[in-house]
Amino acid sequence: MSTDQACRLAGRVPADFREVIRTRRSVRQYDPNFTLSREEIKSLLADAILAPSSNNLQPWRFLVIDRPEDKRKLYPIANSQRQVLEASATIAVLGDLEGYKRARDINRIAVERGYMTEEFAAQQAERLLAVYGARGEEALRRIVLIDGSLAAMQLMLAARARGLDTVPMGGFNHEQFIEAFRVPATLVPVMLIAVGKAAAEGRPTARLSVDDVTTWGSF
Repeated sequence: MSTDQACRLAGRVPADFREVIRTRRSVRQYDPNFTLSREEIKSLLADAILAPSSNNLQPWRFLVIDRPEDKRKLYPIANSQRQVLEASATIAVLGDLEGYKRARDINRIAVERGYMTEEFAAQQAERLLAVYGARGEEALRRIVLIDGSLAAMQLMLAARARGLDTVPMGGFNHEQFIEAFRVPATLVPVMLIAVGKAAAEGRPTARLSVDDVTTWGSF
């Protein structure tokens, strides 16, 4: 492993978080010769899964598309966006409609780490299974789309902190994606995220001011 790879894998970040959020751009042109190892991608995902989620149920799931043949398969599904072919990988962020069924597993880990008592963990898991199990698909879909988006944003910031570039993509055919990549019926596509090294900088974008988008107290 090269020194550069070791630094990226270790997740060395700029000292100022403001630099990360101000230099993140949506990049659409990537160096096709730059590659990320699966260990480096796992390091990014390890940061992404620290995002918050409803009742800590962590319903995000990830499909990493990094093989050339899979990139070519994704290309027409993603409206022929070239970043799908040129980026090191495209990560599909998915939301698991049955993610709440892992409540016992999550709480078991919490008990092992001393975060919960066994009694509280069991009671909470039963409550969550009952509450989420009674919700309809549309309500569960809204929850996993929000939670998946939180993980997606954290992934993009983690990439930028490593000097990498990303672009989120909602413009793809969800039905074709599900069919082509054999996505289980319980998983909902949230977005695609291309990740790699920019071949050209993403363009700056104008932002509304805080005063333009903020109301205090009540509308």
